[in-house]
Amino acid sequence: MLKIALIQTRTPATQAAALAHTGPLIREAAAAGAVLVITPECSNICQRDRSKLFADLAPLETDEAVVGLRAQAAELGVWLLIGSALVKREDGKAANRSILVSPDGAVSATYDKIHMFDVDLPTGERHRESAAYEPGDRAVVADAAGARLGLTICYDVRFPMLHASLARAGAQVLTCPAAFTRPTGEAHWEILLRARAIETGSFVLAAAQGGIHEDGRGTWGRSMAIAPWGEVLAIADHDEPCVVLADLDLDAVARARAAIPALANARPFAAP
Repeated sequence: MLKIALIQTRTPATQAAALAHTGPLIREAAAAGAVLVITPECSNICQRDRSKLFADLAPLETDEAVVGLRAQAAELGVWLLIGSALVKREDGKAANRSILVSPDGAVSATYDKIHMFDVDLPTGERHRESAAYEPGDRAVVADAAGARLGLTICYDVRFPMLHASLARAGAQVLTCPAAFTRPTGEAHWEILLRARAIETGSFVLAAAQGGIHEDGRGTWGRSMAIAPWGEVLAIADHDEPCVVLADLDLDAVARARAAIPALANARPFAAP
């Protein structure tokens, strides 16, 4: 069994405060025996005022929260997936980046969010993620804690072809750290996550932001771990900061994919 922990946070608007907020929850997860710990999207800063955000963005190597979380992973001897950090790229642009940290504190893999959340919601909320971040252009699979992870971030969950590609590349566990809005979270969060698990015969691990943040945004919470057959293994049924623990039987992936071989049965076809 692989013991994992999902960290549900309400990340503040500065990197120093974010580290102080998240660190104790990671320590709690490690004390409970988790060997793979996953934090949500925007784990290093939640600031929707773009002028303030861009004034505070730093490269991955010097971001205060990222540096501190890497040190904590090394101290505790755990694999840590920083679900995403908002960082400055080498070319000066911004990236929404997932960062896999090994138990010695080294960066083992990174993934830049491919799909940008550019929407006008029925509630009147308007989001243009592409106005702030440069999208990634490659899918990423990486090994951690004896499992093969397929990395995604938040809005990526709405694109099944990405998840199928990760599963065909050997991913047993799909990670979906998120900061889902409350309207879309209530309507779609659990349904989408369970669908991605069932379609690919994979575990889906979704650590989420939750509650009303100091910058005024509202996020849905409800972090959850889902098995390859689609059942919810563990869930936070609220939006408060917490730790969600689950044990993964990685052999369940092969059993699910043998029972419903959808990945193997998929065929190319001409578009209509």
